[in-house]
Amino acid sequence: MSQTAELLHKIRTMQFEKLYKQWRAKRISQREGAELLGIRERTFRRYVVRYEAEGAEGLRDGRIGRDSPRKALETEVRALEELYRGSYKGRNVKHFYEAYVEDHGGERSYSWVKSRLHCSGLAKGYRRRGPYRQSRERKKKRGTMLHQDGSQHSWVKNRKWFLIVTMDDATGEIYSGFFVDQEGMWSSMRGVREVLERKGLFVSLYTDRGSHYWTTCKAGGKVDKNKPTEFGRAMAELGITMIAGYSPQARGRCERVFRTLQGRLPRELEEAGITEMEEANEFMEKKFLSAHNRRFMTEPMEEGSEFVELLGAALDDILCVKRERVVGNDNCVSYKGRRLQIPPVDDRNHFVRARVMVHEHSDGRMSVHHERQRLGIYDREGKLINHKQEEKSGRTRRRRFTSASSGYALRG
Repeated sequence: MSQTAELLHKIRTMQFEKLYKQWRAKRISQREGAELLGIRERTFRRYVVRYEAEGAEGLRDGRIGRDSPRKALETEVRALEELYRGSYKGRNVKHFYEAYVEDHGGERSYSWVKSRLHCSGLAKGYRRRGPYRQSRERKKKRGTMLHQDGSQHSWVKNRKWFLIVTMDDATGEIYSGFFVDQEGMWSSMRGVREVLERKGLFVSLYTDRGSHYWTTCKAGGKVDKNKPTEFGRAMAELGITMIAGYSPQARGRCERVFRTLQGRLPRELEEAGITEMEEANEFMEKKFLSAHNRRFMTEPMEEGSEFVELLGAALDDILCVKRERVVGNDNCVSYKGRRLQIPPVDDRNHFVRARVMVHEHSDGRMSVHHERQRLGIYDREGKLINHKQEEKSGRTRRRRFTSASSGYALRG
């Protein structure tokens, strides 16, 4: 018996003997004695019988000092530790426990496995959590609000990448996830575009106050909704409402997802022998995200969805950088040190002094637009490419899509 158990036994025996004497002297009843000991009256009567028959030893708990019949053998503990070291080293406890049960037929409880790994020093426990915070209720339908955020981490050994995740608040389902060298406007637009092409238009997007999402007059201050960034302008054209988060706790749902991903994804990439970003993105797309969503996504509180069709929106001309320029006397537009030559068109002699919009796309291409007409598309060096074909396809798209400035609503 441990010293603590022995001490508790002595204290309990002394308390009972004192109350037993008072009961024998008829100063208290068995019910009162039981209340003072914090036990039931029936238990007090049993104590009396055992005390009168065996003395103080009759009050000793027979379970103390005995091994549990379910105690694991040393060989089982060593086998568990070797399994973790051999194939799953680096996984967090829950991630390892899933493989222990599903792939190796383990029958022990999660608490037992966690205790063994912690005691052996193979897995580390999390530090104590902060103060209680009330959780925000999830949105009721899919597509009502999406979260987007990036996390820089050593996803593969000795290399730090950013993982950009776009997920649904209602279900926790990750619609888009990919690695990039640097988080910014283009990576954010790519995440939104993947959701738009796969699911359709959604209602709102919740983000942090990164400079590519919002303009802030003072570091750490409130966002200026009257000065949208290029990303904010694109969301406004699509009719998507942007919502700014002002603390890590406010983005807790996304933070918890990243904690799960950081605990699982590096291990699985290592187990698959992946070290290059292209391979990692292919692994995310074809294997990891579907398995992650099956395990962690929840059912929405209401049936149906707030996603709607794109209605022919030309995403190339929305998810881009737009800059206004004035055409020169030689029908050229200057943009970032390049001269974009506007080709002849059928319905106008020239565009000298006309105000046009230059669209810079994620792949480095550029295009020049006048009102609703696309005048030309250019490569990274500013060379006009495939003008006739692009002009024809541009007219087709323009018949299907009207810009937001014309007062249309994509959700009509």
